[in-house]
Amino acid sequence: MSDTATPTQAILSLGSNMGDREGWLAFARKRLDAHEAVTVTRASRIIETDPVDVPEPYRTQRYLNQILILRTTLTADALSTLIHALEDEAGRRRGKVRNLPRTLDIDLIAFGNVIRTDPVLTLPHPRAKERLFVLQPLAELLPGYRFPDDPSVTVTDLLARF
Repeated sequence: MSDTATPTQAILSLGSNMGDREGWLAFARKRLDAHEAVTVTRASRIIETDPVDVPEPYRTQRYLNQILILRTTLTADALSTLIHALEDEAGRRRGKVRNLPRTLDIDLIAFGNVIRTDPVLTLPHPRAKERLFVLQPLAELLPGYRFPDDPSVTVTDLLARF
């Protein structure tokens, strides 16, 4: 099933380090907000960051990153399919080597209070709490946000650990 009866809050992380980086982030925001089952309710400012966990030749290609807060009636799986389709449309290529430069990278950081680990999708995103490029813009929008798998700390608390 691709729709749920009740809208769910989803948190997405957008990133780009190839081509018109700002244009690719705008493309993603516009296309997501145009979808009948998605409303972009908030967008963080865009920040420029160093790449994380990339192969040596690409370590100088800085990213633009942004967090979006959505309301959606899509299921987590359907939203994941949508964001992969947007990445593909933006020319993202996937291969055996991880973390190569990309026009558009969209990660589903959290989907309501869902906690899920399976081969298809892990929620919340397994590395979100370790990444400044996620925590900084998320704290801008939702400083008191608590990940469903660790409700004892806020995103601001996590950010203070860096």
